[in-house]
Order: sequence, then structure tokens, then C-alpha cells
Amino acid sequence: MQVKLAKHSGFCHGVKFAVDTALDIDATNLYIYGQLIHNESVIAEIEERGIQTVDDLNLVPDGATLILRSHGVGKDIYARCERRNIKVVDCTCSFVKRTQRIAEKYTKEGKTLVIVGKKNHPEVVGICGWCDGGEVYVFENIHEDFSPLKDKDIVIVAQTTYKEHEFEEITKKIIKDYAKTVEIFKTICYTTIRRQKEAAELAKENEAILVIGGQNSSNTQTLYDTCKKYCKAVFKITDVHTFEYNRLKNLKNIAVVSGASTPNAQLQEVLLNMAKNTDSQGENLNMEDIVKQMNATPNFKQGEIVTGIISNATDEGVYILLPNSKKEILLAKEEVLTDSYNKNEFDAKLGEEIEVIVLAVNPLKLSEKAIAQMKKEEALLPEIKNGAEFSAVCTNINKGGLISKIGSYDIFIPRGEIRNGFVSNDALKEYIGKTLRLKAIEIKEDAKIKKEIIASQRIVIADERAQREAEKLKVIEAFFANVHEGDIVEGKVERVTDFGAFVSVNGFDCLAHISDLSWQNVEKVTDILTIGESYKFKVLKIDSENKKVAIGYKQLQPQPWDTVAERYKVGDVVHGKVVRIVPFGLFVEIEKGIDALVHLSEISHVWLENPTTAVAIGEEVDVKILNLEPENKKMTLSIKALLPAPEITKIRQPREKGEYTGKNNMRRSKNNASKNDEGREWKDSSIGGASIAEMLNSKN
Repeated sequence: MQVKLAKHSGFCHGVKFAVDTALDIDATNLYIYGQLIHNESVIAEIEERGIQTVDDLNLVPDGATLILRSHGVGKDIYARCERRNIKVVDCTCSFVKRTQRIAEKYTKEGKTLVIVGKKNHPEVVGICGWCDGGEVYVFENIHEDFSPLKDKDIVIVAQTTYKEHEFEEITKKIIKDYAKTVEIFKTICYTTIRRQKEAAELAKENEAILVIGGQNSSNTQTLYDTCKKYCKAVFKITDVHTFEYNRLKNLKNIAVVSGASTPNAQLQEVLLNMAKNTDSQGENLNMEDIVKQMNATPNFKQGEIVTGIISNATDEGVYILLPNSKKEILLAKEEVLTDSYNKNEFDAKLGEEIEVIVLAVNPLKLSEKAIAQMKKEEALLPEIKNGAEFSAVCTNINKGGLISKIGSYDIFIPRGEIRNGFVSNDALKEYIGKTLRLKAIEIKEDAKIKKEIIASQRIVIADERAQREAEKLKVIEAFFANVHEGDIVEGKVERVTDFGAFVSVNGFDCLAHISDLSWQNVEKVTDILTIGESYKFKVLKIDSENKKVAIGYKQLQPQPWDTVAERYKVGDVVHGKVVRIVPFGLFVEIEKGIDALVHLSEISHVWLENPTTAVAIGEEVDVKILNLEPENKKMTLSIKALLPAPEITKIRQPREKGEYTGKNNMRRSKNNASKNDEGREWKDSSIGGASIAEMLNSKN
């Protein structure tokens, strides 16, 4: 006997969520509104937790917790729970919620709603409760009276577990004979459609079909009816222990299908009992292997493109049911192909197919955006084949070079094509995660073997270097053809050194030496110029042969001595700082670039052997301008002129014996001169100037 299990079996997403919630939630003061699932064994397990099932909201006490089953309820139930402080745990299936929103929206717009489904089914009753008094009709089959729909604007929806072919028959009839306008929303759950189609195929191929599910399960009954169309021996099993398995003896092939409210445990019991009671365990019927396959996770490969079904939409993203997978996988909102993720936008797409690519397998990570990017990248292949540059991120390395990917093509960059020169193993690792700029060397497009691009980054670097050199040569030629010594140019300070600044003038680097930045002493280039700023410069020297240009900044600035007469005149009292001391006096800086001489005779009213006995370098003093010659860059100052003259009485001392008193002998002995120096004063007629020779010597 060959046994084949339907791929689409067991709980659907909505039922699984509701059952898991009921089995995990705190059962204290907990109620369920209506039968949670049409499966007797599951209901019994839930009731063992002490959870009560009610069909009337009045039986739920105020402040209790109420689970709303996957079939959903009308809008008024939510309002009544809110008024009575009943905490709602909403397990309404996302596909049912979509149908409810459609019913609410279009009945508000004044359109007539048609629901194709069973009139008394709780899901249909709940949908009617969202119509806000709008006109609603429910039709179960093609033989009903559709005349009330004549010349109306109609919107058609379906019970999520309804038969697909009957829904299509009814909609065609309404469109053809009755409606004025029609909008159709095929709201049958995708799992229902898949199960029905697979059940029909299995019924055509096998001698017998076992349909497993609850006695009152609508979708299980639908599967049973579908199979009966194509197979004579169809058995509906609601109690796995009472079914007469010996009825299956002597059959060569059997298929097993189950409804959306049938747990895997119940399905497994049927399979194991079948093997036990038909004495068919062995090579052709290993039920343990089939049971293992039920729980097996499909194997997906990284980079594989698969088509799934949108089953739910949350704030985190979209849930996707992948082929042959019992578990829904989250497609994170960051990986959804949309400018701005909106949960409501995808609520309207439940049941639609979506193409995704597998980014990772453990855990499984999907992306829709990556497919769009891959297609965009592959669209560049014609240009890449023609030698166009392209970019790719290095994802891995091997001993031969770097590995990357673009679209469905693997990319390999040999070690010698990464850059000029040898690349060590450690250096290879540093490229992982970096974007590479590449050109194709060879493209292999044999899909049976491998789609691969052999690429080079070294070529891109070399081409770029050659282009830069060519552009630089053009800039240099243009510069030397249009710039001459003495020209005034504008340049941007690019970088500075201890000896000057490199300035870009028309794209060519010129040197402004630190000595040509200011008429004053400059310690740092940045004291005068700021990197990134532009200034006017004068071209001082051009060396065309060596491609060097000297420019100056100070040559365009006024010298301090050029304007000194505008700020000072003879007789002014100014404040300055002693900057140098020389044997014949000292120099006072009265402003940057203006140093003036205070002659030794203008420091004090008393004789000074050395100026340092009166002042020190760095000392600030008040001085009076005695003489000003801007054309000679000369200014003479006096400290003495601002000091009160001392009162000195001169007394002639008797001549000592032997002292020479001749008129022509003006010298005194050294000892005698030193004794009288304290009383000596400078004559007012002293100018206190310094010769050019003295000033030059003072700087040496």
C-alpha cells in the first residue's frame, strides 16, 4: 500500500494562533466567545484548563477576559465589551478581518454587499455585523433567487472557507443577469484554495481518500465534497479511534487530507493506527517516516528566489507562507519593496503571491527589496559586457582573491587584479564588506555550471590614475599659458607646512612662502591664512621648466611704515613694549611692525652705563615721540621726557694737589669720573638719535 499525505495539512495560521493563545493564556476568569475551533479533541483540551465557552455576551461577567475566535464577530461586540470593561483577546483571522473591512467600507458608500457563504456560519454572521445597516445578501449556491440584486451597485465577498468553484459560478451569474456594477473580492483564504486544489488532484490519482477533521468543520466538509467528485472511496474521519481501518485493506494507494482545524497530533494518530490495523507496516508503508516528514522544515538555499503567500500584516512587517512550509516567516518591513511601509496597505493584499529571495537560512531571512536590486543589477550586464565600470561589495575571500555577487552572478577578483602590487592574506581580509569598483575581464554565462564574472579593480585604478594625470596636464598647460609674474590671482589654501602654504590657483598648486605672508615676523602660517579659505595673491616667480610658482600675500598688504604718519606725530605720547636692548639704547614696539629707538640719553635724567639697569625686555613703557621720518622708517622716542627732572645742586670741590687744570685737557682720571657720575645729567640739547650704523649693529 502506498500512502500519500497532502502537503497542505494541519492548522492554518489563524486557527493555530487562536488555539495557541487559548492554551497559553492565563485561564483565570477567561471566556471564549463561540466555539474556538470545530474540532472536538482540541475543544476538550481547552475546556480542561477551565476556560468557558459562551454564545451570549451577557454570560461574561464585567471585567473578565474574552477570546474572540478566528471566525470573528460583529462590530457591536467590541463596543459592548468596552462599555463593560471586558478585556478582549482578538484572535480573528487576518483574512476574515480583511473581509470585515471591505464590508464596512462599501456599505458606508451605499453599495449592496453580497456574501457568498453559509448564512448561519459564525464568520458570515460576524461579517454582516460590520455593515452598519447597509443592504446585505447571503447566497449559498447557484440555485437561489438573485432577483433582489437587479440593477444594484454590488460588492461581492466570500466566506474564507468557501468552495472556490461555487464562488466563481455565483459571481458569474450575478454579473451576467443582475448587477448594475460589480466589484469582486475573492476573499477565500489561500490555504483553503490550496487544500481544495490539492485534494482534487489526490482524489483523481488514488483509490481512496481519508479526510480528517471536526464534525462541524466547514472547511473539512468542503474537502470531503471536493474529493467525492473524483473518487468513490472517500472517508471522513472525525474520531480516529472508531474508524474501521480494515476497510482500507487490499488498496494499492491511499491519500490523506485534513482540514484547517485539524491538529497534527490527530493526523499522526490516524496514520499510525492505519499502519497498525492494516498490517501494512514495511517497505511500502513506513508511517513513522511520513510522520517525520510532517514536521520537517523545507530546505531553502541562500540566494534562492521563492514565491510565497502574504498571510498576515503587522507593524513589524509582512508574514509569508512559503511553499511546503507549515510555519509563516516574517518579511521585515525594512525588506519590503515600498517607499514607506504601511500595515493597512498589506492587509488588503492578504492571500496574494509575493516573490522573495532567501538572504539567510539560519534563521531564515527574506527580502523583497533584494530581488528588485538584483534585477536592477542584472539590467547592467549589457553595459558591463561592453566594459562599463560597476560596483560590488566583497562578501568573502579565498586563497586566490576576493568574492562578491551581482544579481545571480558570482564575482571573482583574482589577487593580482585587486590593485598594483602584491596583496597579502591579511590585506585580503580587510576588503570584506568594502565596495569594489570593477571592470569585467571575463563573463561565464553557462547556467548549468555557474554564472560568473571575473573582474578587476586594478584596471579601474589604473584607468582612473591615467585620467587624473591627463586632466592634471591640461590644468598645468592652461595655467602656465595664462598666468605671468606680477599677476594678481585668487587661490584657495589647500594645505600648510612649517615653511609656507600650498595654494590652488586655477587648479595648480603654488607656494606662498612664510616670509611672503606678512611684513611682520610670522611664527605659524595659520596665523595669517586659513585652510580652505580663498585669498588674493601676487605672482612673484614662475619656473616653467620645473613647474614651480611662488606667490606672495604680503605684497598686496600695506606696510606699517607706509601709513605711520596717519596715526602718529611728533610730541605724541604712546605706549609700547621694550623688544630689544642695545649698547646705545633700546627699541620699543609701539605696534606690530613699528619699532622705534629710545637713545641711551633719552632713558633717564641720570647717566646710565647700561640700559638694562633701567628697563628690561618685555617691559611696557610710556614714551614721547621726538622725531618721525616715515620715508626712512625711523622714529625716535624718549622716556626721559615724561619723567620729572631731578633737582641737583652743583658744588665745586677744591682742587687736589697735583690736579692738572689746563683748558685743553678735558679728560679726567677714570676714578674721578666714576665718583661724579651720579650727579651728572644729560643736557636738554641731546637729541638721542642713532646712526644707521648703530641701528644695524644693534640687530647683530
